Amino acid sequence: MSEPRRDSNWWGWGDPTVHPQLDAAALSVLRERIGGLEAWPLTRSLEDFGLPAAEPLPPSLAAAAGAGNVFASNEDRLRHASGRGYVDLARMRAGALEAAPDAVVMPADVEALRQVLDACASEGIAVVPFGGGTSVVGGVEPLRGAHQRLISLDLGALRAVAVDQRSLTASLGAGLRGPEAETALAREGLTLGHFPQSFEYATIGGFAATRSAGQASSGYGRFDSLVTSVRLLTPVGDIQTGETPHTAAGPALRELVIGSEGVLGVIPEVTVRVRPAPAARRYEAWIAESFEAGAEIVRALAQGPGLPDVVRVSDEEETQGSLALSGPRGTAGRLFDGYLGLRKRRGGSLMIVGLEGDEESVARRRALTVRALRSGGAAYLGQAAGRSWEHGRYQGPYLRDTLMGMGAMVETLETSHTWSRLGELHDAVSAAIHGSLEGQGTPALVFCHLSHAYPDGASLYFTFIARSRHGAELEQWREVKGAACEAIVACGATITHHHAVGRDHAPYMAAEVGETGLEVLRAVKAQLDPAGIMNPGKLLP
Repeated sequence: MSEPRRDSNWWGWGDPTVHPQLDAAALSVLRERIGGLEAWPLTRSLEDFGLPAAEPLPPSLAAAAGAGNVFASNEDRLRHASGRGYVDLARMRAGALEAAPDAVVMPADVEALRQVLDACASEGIAVVPFGGGTSVVGGVEPLRGAHQRLISLDLGALRAVAVDQRSLTASLGAGLRGPEAETALAREGLTLGHFPQSFEYATIGGFAATRSAGQASSGYGRFDSLVTSVRLLTPVGDIQTGETPHTAAGPALRELVIGSEGVLGVIPEVTVRVRPAPAARRYEAWIAESFEAGAEIVRALAQGPGLPDVVRVSDEEETQGSLALSGPRGTAGRLFDGYLGLRKRRGGSLMIVGLEGDEESVARRRALTVRALRSGGAAYLGQAAGRSWEHGRYQGPYLRDTLMGMGAMVETLETSHTWSRLGELHDAVSAAIHGSLEGQGTPALVFCHLSHAYPDGASLYFTFIARSRHGAELEQWREVKGAACEAIVACGATITHHHAVGRDHAPYMAAEVGETGLEVLRAVKAQLDPAGIMNPGKLLP
C-alpha cells in the first residue's frame, strides 16, 4: 500500500530544510526599491490548522479504491487543498482555507483508478486529479462546483516505467516525479530532458496535463512535443491514442488530452520520446549590450542552425536585481561586476547558454552559438557563471518563500508572442505591473527574462516583488494580476506559455481560443464528463 507523500513543505515550496537568506546588500536593495518590510509569519502550525469539516463519502468509493487507499487526516487534506502559487501560500500564512477535499484517494493501479472514477460519477462526487501539487495557477484548488462532495485523486502510486530502447520511447506512470523518471531512464543510459523549475516535485502526469515546458525545451522540446501516446480515463470511458510517430488521422485526440488540466478525465500514463543521456554539458554566461540586443541574438539562433538547449536573456532590471538578491557575491556576480567596470557602463543583459549532447555535437553547436553571440556584440563571462545558474536553477521558489516571510509579495507570470511584437509585449506588461503596484502604494521590482525560443517568437517570464499589503494581500494580488493579464490580452499574446490555465487564467480563455472555441471545448467536456465532476472551475470560464 502506498501513502500520499508528506516530504515537502506544507506551507511553502519543496524541501523543508532549504531556507535561502539575503545578505545585507540584498536587503539594502529591497529597502531602497520597495520600502521597508514587516515580517509575515505563519499564524498557525500544521497541527492546529483548521479545515472545513469533511463531508461523509459513500462506502462504494472506499470499496473501489481498495482497502487502505483513502486518507482523511487533517494533514493529508491540507496538503491536497492547494497548489504552490502566491495566492495559495498567502492563504496558508493567514491560516485560512475556505476549501479542502473531503478525503485523499490514492488508487494502487489503473484498474482501481477506473473503478474510483466510476464510483464518483455514479455518486456525483467531484474529482481533482493531483500529482505533485506544484500548480501556481490554482490548478488543484478543491472547487466543488455544483457538487456537495469532493476528493483529491492522488496519482502517486502510478510509477511504472517501461523502456523501448529500439524506438527510443518510454511509457511512464503519471505519478513519477521528475527526478524519479530521470533516475529510471538513466539506468538505461537515457534522458527525457524535461527540466521545468518545478522538476524536483512535479510529476509526469502534471507535465502532460499542463502542456509543460522545461528550461531546456529549446533543445529537447516542450513536453507536448515529447509525447507520442497518451491515455485518458474519463467518467464515460477511456481514450488511448496510437503509439506511432505521426498520423494524418486528425484532429489529433492526443492534442486534446495534453493540456486538458483534469477537466476531461485523468491521465494515468504517457509514452514519450527519450534520448541518450548527454555525455557532455556546457553551461556558460554571456552579457549582451541590452535586452533588445540579447533577444536579437536569440532570434538569429532560433531562425538558424545553432539554437542551444538552454538560452535565456534577462532584461536589464532582472540582471541587476537578481544579482543583488542572489546572496553573498559569487563568481557570477564578480564576473558581471568586472565586465561592467571594464566597459565603464551600467547596463547590460545577462545571457545563459546551455548545450548538451555528445562531445562533437556540443562543440559544433557551440561554434555556431558563439559566432551569433559575438556578431551580436555579446561578451563572454565564462563557464563558472553558467554553472552557477545550472546548480541554482530550481532555487527560485525557495527564495520566494523567504521573501514572503519577510513581508513581500512575490509573483511570477509568463506569456509568449512573435518576434515582431515581443518588445511591445515586454514593455506593456512591465508597465502594467509597475503601474498597478505603484497605484496601490507598493512600488515593485519587476524582472523579466526571455526563457524559450522558437523560429517565430519567444516566451517572456516576469517576476515582481513588492511590499505586501497586510490584511489585503489577495486584493493586492488580484489588482496587479488583472492588470498584467489585460496587458497580455491587449497585445494579442498568449495568457500562458507553460504555467497552464487553471483557475487564475480561466477568465481569459475566450481571448485565447474565441467564443466558438470555448463552445467546442464545453461540448467535449459535456460528452466526456456529463455530470461535470472533473476538476470543476478550471480551464473553462
